[in-house]
Amino acid sequence: MKTVLARAAVAFLQALPLRLVARLGRAGGAMAWWLDPRHRRVALQNLALCFAPEKAPAEIRALARENFRRIGENYASAIKTAAMSPDELTPHFKFVGAEKILPHQTVEGPQSRIVAIGHFGNFELYARFGQFVPAFRCATTYRGLRQPSLNRLMQSLRQRSGCLYFERRTDGAALKAAMTDTGLLLGLLADQHAGDKGLRLPFLGHDCSTSAAPAIFALRYNCPLYTGVCYRVGLARWRIEAGDEIPTREDGRPRSAEAIMRDVNRAFEIAIRRDPANWFWVHRRWKPAKAPKRKSRIGVPPSELEESPTKPAGAGNHNSS
Repeated sequence: MKTVLARAAVAFLQALPLRLVARLGRAGGAMAWWLDPRHRRVALQNLALCFAPEKAPAEIRALARENFRRIGENYASAIKTAAMSPDELTPHFKFVGAEKILPHQTVEGPQSRIVAIGHFGNFELYARFGQFVPAFRCATTYRGLRQPSLNRLMQSLRQRSGCLYFERRTDGAALKAAMTDTGLLLGLLADQHAGDKGLRLPFLGHDCSTSAAPAIFALRYNCPLYTGVCYRVGLARWRIEAGDEIPTREDGRPRSAEAIMRDVNRAFEIAIRRDPANWFWVHRRWKPAKAPKRKSRIGVPPSELEESPTKPAGAGNHNSS
């Protein structure tokens, strides 16, 4: 039933003009502001964490409400733009900075490129990089939806762009094989919580878990690394801007993944401050780090670990100092 309703919604939106779809999306986002208290609370908490010292509570609340409208506009518009040809998209979409990532002469031939991307604006438009830099084949990763039929519907929309999609949990071998080829433009989302295995780095003044994937891929496959940000410049109008190349080597040696991703975070921070409502504030980006687990001494029963290391077991129920 969900799939039938989803297909009907997709068909309905794709039959409408893009500007009307964008307006409907904004209306849906405004409605979600009142109907979704959990994500409203997350957005307000995130904005207050990052901007409370410089913005009044009323301004933060206004930003959060506009953010909901933008998210609604972006989701609805993404469904429509997925079915639009490059010519149909041209009045609504520009790509600035393509010359930065165009192929250049190397001894080994054309290199692939890594682009660190984030949830800015209509981020599904990142898949359209290829129409501006046809020398490259676009590729990215995604996390599949739990319901297979809805996941197939989503992928059928995305694949019309000509972009290659690799599922993060199951397509590792296929992505690795694709990276051995040249001329790939791989976009990797790097602005969300990366779990316990992520790098703990500052972002907008606060420590958070950061994906190291862009740095790792750039170092492992010797690819130049850039950032890409999608800005909303008007109703149903977007501009993707390619950032300057982020150095992955210094004095002939590889930089650490931490240093590289600090530069990526700084580029994202600049983009957020330029248009705060354009980012995905409903995500819990600043989750606290989990406390490290206590390591047991090999061969020592757990009960003895609770006793003082200066006294033999059974000498008293004392905690370690």
